Amino acid sequence: MGGLLLTLAALLAAPVPPAPRGLQPQDLHRLRMIGEVQIAPDGRRVLYSVRITEGPGTPRSDPWLWDLATGDRTPLTALGQAPRGFRWSPDSTRLAYRCATPEGPGVCIAQAGVWAGSLLAAAADTNSPLPAVGETLAWSPDSRRLAFTSATDGPRGPATNDADPVVITGYLYKPPTGPRFSDGRRLHAFVVDLDTRAVQQVTDGPHHEHSLAWSPRGDEIAFASNREADPDRVFNDDLFAVRVADRAVRRLTETKSPEYSPVWSADGRRIAFLGTQRSLTSSETTMEDEHVYVMDADGRNRREVGAGIDNRQGPPRWSADGQSLSFTVQERGDVRLYRLAAAGGSPVPLAPPRGERGWIGAWSVARDGSVAFALATPAGPSSLHLLKGPAPVTLADLNRELLAETGVAPVEAFTFRSFDGIEIEAFLTKPLRLNPRAKHPVVVVLHGGPHAQQGPAWNAKAQVHAAHGFATLMVNYRGSTGYGQKLADLIFGDQNGGEARDVLAGLEAALARYPWLDAERMGVEGGSYGGQLTNWLVTRTTRFKAAVSSAGIANLVSFNYLAYYHDYLAVEFGAYPHQNGVMDRLWERSPLRQVAKVKTPVLLLHGEHDNDVPIAEAEQFFIALKDVGVETALVRYPREGHGFRETGHVVDALKRSLDWYDRHFPPNP
Repeated sequence: MGGLLLTLAALLAAPVPPAPRGLQPQDLHRLRMIGEVQIAPDGRRVLYSVRITEGPGTPRSDPWLWDLATGDRTPLTALGQAPRGFRWSPDSTRLAYRCATPEGPGVCIAQAGVWAGSLLAAAADTNSPLPAVGETLAWSPDSRRLAFTSATDGPRGPATNDADPVVITGYLYKPPTGPRFSDGRRLHAFVVDLDTRAVQQVTDGPHHEHSLAWSPRGDEIAFASNREADPDRVFNDDLFAVRVADRAVRRLTETKSPEYSPVWSADGRRIAFLGTQRSLTSSETTMEDEHVYVMDADGRNRREVGAGIDNRQGPPRWSADGQSLSFTVQERGDVRLYRLAAAGGSPVPLAPPRGERGWIGAWSVARDGSVAFALATPAGPSSLHLLKGPAPVTLADLNRELLAETGVAPVEAFTFRSFDGIEIEAFLTKPLRLNPRAKHPVVVVLHGGPHAQQGPAWNAKAQVHAAHGFATLMVNYRGSTGYGQKLADLIFGDQNGGEARDVLAGLEAALARYPWLDAERMGVEGGSYGGQLTNWLVTRTTRFKAAVSSAGIANLVSFNYLAYYHDYLAVEFGAYPHQNGVMDRLWERSPLRQVAKVKTPVLLLHGEHDNDVPIAEAEQFFIALKDVGVETALVRYPREGHGFRETGHVVDALKRSLDWYDRHFPPNP
């Protein structure tokens, strides 16, 4: 009895570990994220990059090498400036990558054991809009030559950015990001000999060639190119192959829909690629899910390998024996890695393990089938994993110490029936210090796209909200990916319609499911299309006490003509704005048209150099809200495009959002 009392006394005297403090905006400076992941073909080493967010500027990526036999990790500090796009040589002895030099951008190489970069060839960049660029480096099978993309002057001559006046004749005259105009350059394929350093240009002309893949025989390079009469106006990449010896080009596909990301089977007899089927699709986003296809190397016998998976798929990779393909699939808020027999059949899940949830980032596969990959889970942001056997193992968990301090708020998934009976999935991140007997504010966070998804994987914004005492609700409304083509298509011709009603139905379902949510303290926010939907929702309801719109569209008509691309709404509504009354439909569904109904205070955040959703959208809505008498503020971020890249700006936007909410519905004491 005395011993028991002593034990209890010791336990009572032991220091109590501090309660998790929750993730704060300034903690973003300490976050480490896995970027690139490349496992060597022989499976002995993994190259990975770590995204470092220290300081207020743009994050940097530091490359590391993991020796799988010894467990040694080596920082590759001698590779030069801004190394990226790493690719192993087939013999696993060298790394090729894109690099920066005092003379300009180039292609560099590093030898195993030395790991000091040297310049192979200059490689010019372009700011021209290029969807799904794919591989920019491709090794010959004998590891003696390297194909790469580089830009040359386009059909309209040299760039006219510095002219006075600037003469514009091209349809895509704006870059995706930046204050200047598109330089008009075209990407072409080049080959450099590693022994002689001699460079040969193997494609040319008025079109872009990109997404390179060297044939196993070493005689051809497959690539994607838009050979339409006016490729700036019509997005339709087809696949081609160029014979390196004489630059002869042969066409592999000729369809009304795009194909990209070609990759050869090891025997050179087949090519796998991503493709769609619809004739009208957009250079910026597509309503139709990309699926994996396989065809013979001459372009015949095309078939959809991924037809049995009714979800958006990622670029494929062949197994060494040519019997299967691996690729990612967006699936109900997750991104999973699957392996599928090239002959078809049932896909085999590789990661996350069956029954677990997560988001696969970068990944690559060795000849023996080993897979290295980045994975974010509900427990934390992306970490490095290796699958070599029945279950994956964690190689690098970069944020363990930080998350031990902050804690991780739990996320619950639930489904509900929307206004028309359609089943929709939502995710609720709970407050870190939840008191079920109290009431907690809730912020609805909307994803962009609209053809994208959110899920239960660790989310910095949701975790900051949780530390602040807020719950975060994410709704994968109709139009989202990961739930099949039928749900994605339900938004067709109906932007700011059914999907907005899904969000409101999801909010009602959450309030009924979680009685501790406070219906009197609710906010809404989103970025890009999520910003557009935020702008629209405050014209539909006064239930939200505050809103934060980041890079949101307010006027669908002006957006169509001011963005760097001009085909997105044509895909979403089935015709260009000047056709079939679409212009009137766009204006009717524009938040600006309905601004007189807004009562909710709106904070507008926008990048000065955003050509995806030009800042004029925020400017219009800001003045309109002022005219209506609604409390509003417009925060303009210099140097930023679509989505903030400088850590200082990301932190500032988070803090301003929290301050905005606190002003209109304070958190629990």
